[in-house]
Amino acid sequence: MWHNLKLLYRTKRNNKMLAFRRAFRRSRTFSSQPLRKSFVMSVDSRFVEEYKNRHDALWPELKQTLLDHGVNNYSIHHHPTTNQLFAYAEVTDEVKWTAIADTEICKKWWKHMADIMPSNSDNSPVAIDLKEMFHITAK
Repeated sequence: MWHNLKLLYRTKRNNKMLAFRRAFRRSRTFSSQPLRKSFVMSVDSRFVEEYKNRHDALWPELKQTLLDHGVNNYSIHHHPTTNQLFAYAEVTDEVKWTAIADTEICKKWWKHMADIMPSNSDNSPVAIDLKEMFHITAK
């Protein structure tokens, strides 16, 4: 009987360890996938070229801040009829992404851009987050 209890204990413990290992592997797999962020902003129609020029000359310290905060891929596209800006970013972590807004360099950039696009009282651009409706990726 003692042997059966030991075997039962080992089986339960092994099942828990196996479940833990599976969950850990899944969490590592999912966390290695980038989070896709997309949002819409706009630019004053008189300053579309200026907007592009400022981004072409992106400050190295802002670029480094984005990279340090887990931004792996970031692009902004202009809709010529509406002057909307569609932004897409792939990030490693939601918390790091949100923390970018608290950096001094980001606040400085917002102030630098506030004269050519709609901005909030803290100079952050007026932006609307978009909900992903479809995605396909190669395995």
